[in-house]
Amino acid sequence: MICVTRLKKGLFWGERRREMTDEENLSDFEDKMRALEEAIKRDEEAFYGDRTIKEAYNPKNVGALENPDGAASITDHKGDTMQIHLRVEGNTIKDSKFTTDAYGPTIACGSVITEMVKGKTVEEVLRIGEKEIESVLGRLPAENVSSPVLAVNTLKAALEDYKKEH
Repeated sequence: MICVTRLKKGLFWGERRREMTDEENLSDFEDKMRALEEAIKRDEEAFYGDRTIKEAYNPKNVGALENPDGAASITDHKGDTMQIHLRVEGNTIKDSKFTTDAYGPTIACGSVITEMVKGKTVEEVLRIGEKEIESVLGRLPAENVSSPVLAVNTLKAALEDYKKEH
């Protein structure tokens, strides 16, 4: 009985135990999440180039064009899918959009390739290859070499779709 009384009064700890408020719990959680995010960012920066990270987190040209002049969807050997839509006026790419179900490096490749093609002729775009994407993005680990390949193959398929109709 004495032990129970002491526990209730908090005498074993020298003072009463207090409950953390919701605000304190949230603050502690937020601190841990910030530390985790910073650790992830450091790992990403060691693994990928700055431009790849920038494009993956803030991609350009995401979405679909209504009534595109050319469009394609390709799924690669890993099961990653990319779609590219093109708007072409007078043999020049005026707009391009992409979507993908893949993660960072593939998102970065979709963003870069859809930005690269704007203002170029169909013939110029056909000469874009994986190396051009890699030179813009910088460092891509070996396990991500299929990402620029998927972007280029999807772009070329969208151009083929455009050529069939025009």
